[in-house]
Amino acid sequence: MTTCPCGSGRPDAGCCAPYLAGAEPPDAATLMRSRFTAYARGDWAYLWRTLHHDHVDRTQSFAGWSAAIAEHGAGLQFRKLMVIATAGPDAQGLAHVLFHADVRAGRSNRSFAEHSRFRHDGVGWRYLDGVTLDDREVPRPLAALTFDTFGHAAWR
Repeated sequence: MTTCPCGSGRPDAGCCAPYLAGAEPPDAATLMRSRFTAYARGDWAYLWRTLHHDHVDRTQSFAGWSAAIAEHGAGLQFRKLMVIATAGPDAQGLAHVLFHADVRAGRSNRSFAEHSRFRHDGVGWRYLDGVTLDDREVPRPLAALTFDTFGHAAWR
């Protein structure tokens, strides 16, 4: 039995694998978990498919974007995801997910926290955008992190 990379503790087949195979995640938090799994596996096609059409990266071709993301992700180990808080959808139809990703490049800590926004496109939830904090900037303890303490006021 393989445990899903998203940190749920569940077997992969009963967690994110169905979404990477084509099923639509039922909510933004599940989409976030499946996207983390896709990063861990290098499944660029899934990441592209789950980008909202208004995401800035959609101005590129899939070939160019996937080559750049593969280069950026080379050597990264996506070790653990912690979904800290969820909210929405709000009046604008946006769902919010606050998470911390434990990411390493060899001995280098590349971990970060992100306040992500998702929008449903009529087919499924899609990643719209996000604001990240480098791990050194993330308030501790992680479990006490909230949308308010995250510190990004532009979306409030």
